[in-house]
Amino acid sequence: MTDRADRSPRLPRNRRHKVSATRFLQQLRDGEARLAVFDPQYRGIMDKMAYGNEGARQKARAALPQMTDSLIAFCVEEIERVLAPSGHLMMWIDKFSIGSGHHIRYFARTPRLQLVDVVHWHTMRFGMGRRSRSCSEYLLVLQKHPTRAKGCWTDSGIRDSWSEASDRGAHPHAKPIGLLERLIRATTKAKDLVIDPCAGSYVTLEACRRTGRDFAGCDILTTEEEP
Repeated sequence: MTDRADRSPRLPRNRRHKVSATRFLQQLRDGEARLAVFDPQYRGIMDKMAYGNEGARQKARAALPQMTDSLIAFCVEEIERVLAPSGHLMMWIDKFSIGSGHHIRYFARTPRLQLVDVVHWHTMRFGMGRRSRSCSEYLLVLQKHPTRAKGCWTDSGIRDSWSEASDRGAHPHAKPIGLLERLIRATTKAKDLVIDPCAGSYVTLEACRRTGRDFAGCDILTTEEEP
């Protein structure tokens, strides 16, 4: 396999970068990351239920650039390439995607990625819904072959249903930093590389700073690089 990063300059680590997810991933070398956090911008349940314009936060979510299924699948393929053997992908999805099986199409061309766990996140907020009201998101935990827990997952105290509020004032898709810290510590070591191609509020960057991990990530709405 040709290392695509040989043909592109690398972005400095531990900074915010305004660049597309595809361009960012193509600048990474084969097998250089131990963990990938991926929160693609898709509307899922909002499109299904015709939501998106019912208040300030929903309008902010609807204004974010959307990612097509084919683009999400391409990013997953690139993440598979960039992950080291036995490295993990943590991918956020909504209840419509997991309930309908829509998410399966994203892994059609990544046979070296295997689902090894699912974590439910209770957002501590009362959300949308014409039947039950949404207060949950889901984190798919996939591992690149060879799949194994011993030596690759060091924290057996992480619950598969996690309750934690996030700072939605910072970003409409902000994720729980406490959970991310635990997962980063469980699946990586100090100075390992953690990547996030749709960084949003850059909560993954902050979690890496707290845990002593290297970070590489981007978001197309980032205004500037950090010094």
